[in-house]
Amino acid sequence: MVFGALIAKRSTPQGPDPFEPTPILRLLLRAPVKLLLYHAYHLVTFLRSAPTPSDTPVRVVCISDTHNHTLEEIPAGDILIHAGDLTNDGSVAEIQKQVDWLCSLPHKEIVVISGNHDTYLDPRTRPSLSEPQRSGEIDWKRVHYLQHRRLSLTVAVESSDPDSRTHLLATRHRRIRLYGAPQIPACGPMSVHAFQYPRGRDAWSETVPEDTDILITHTPPKYHGDLPLPDGMGCEHLLKEVKRIKPALHVFGHVHWGAGQSVVWWDGCHEAYVNGMETGSKYTHGLLSPRLWFNVIRVGYRGLRELIWDKVWGGQGPSTIMVNAAQMHNSTGRLGNPVQVVDI
Repeated sequence: MVFGALIAKRSTPQGPDPFEPTPILRLLLRAPVKLLLYHAYHLVTFLRSAPTPSDTPVRVVCISDTHNHTLEEIPAGDILIHAGDLTNDGSVAEIQKQVDWLCSLPHKEIVVISGNHDTYLDPRTRPSLSEPQRSGEIDWKRVHYLQHRRLSLTVAVESSDPDSRTHLLATRHRRIRLYGAPQIPACGPMSVHAFQYPRGRDAWSETVPEDTDILITHTPPKYHGDLPLPDGMGCEHLLKEVKRIKPALHVFGHVHWGAGQSVVWWDGCHEAYVNGMETGSKYTHGLLSPRLWFNVIRVGYRGLRELIWDKVWGGQGPSTIMVNAAQMHNSTGRLGNPVQVVDI
């Protein structure tokens, strides 16, 4: 089974592949108001200042969706996170090869979760592998594998003392709490793709510890790094859980076209964006939807208020850096997306 064949399974006779971006002309015809809402929200967010890192910043290097490939160069950092889909077929041998590669990297801590292609790691999909593919066990070595599990790391960070004339490096310790979970809304056969649940089912509420600093999932949250137009491939229940926890960093992958990072400010502008994106309008495509237009206006009004508060008064409310760390370049079967690096 090759990567291209697995991707092909996502296509259906009923419509285009939801893991491919919808052409702009089709969006203009199908969801013109949501297209306006999307760009208004992201323009305001882009203009805002970046969140201020901690006084003892920890550098987190984020990758995902390597699908049996290895990267020749990965930026240095304190914590390396892989957010799933290490492999194509998910056999023991493929997973072990990826683990061995990750362990060869110089990062102080390495944290990994599973993806839907990592079949062996889900006991429900393991029988779909042939006997040779599922024989043996995985030696995780120094990799922290999180499967609905919490991890607390104490990271030693070197920083210069601004009060010292010699600017000598001082070592400080920072405690980082991580939580990793691999489940995704169904995108393929339940017997083959790992850790799936029926789309629309709530598999997230009250599952993430409240003191989580870094949340690692394979699926994106709804409307963030998930091809949000016209419908979005992420999970709406995960988005609500991220809002409840408000971690400093949320790392995911799965939707290759959504690779990149952005900041979600948990304020009225974001609330209006989500409310608007959730608004259905089947026959008029949103053009006659008062609720949708109200949220477009609210994004502009609340976004402008928050932007002034940020730029004039230096105010910053609660936020989460969202990182889609997919390395696979779109549906090419080749790596090509940049490695994402975040200081928190």
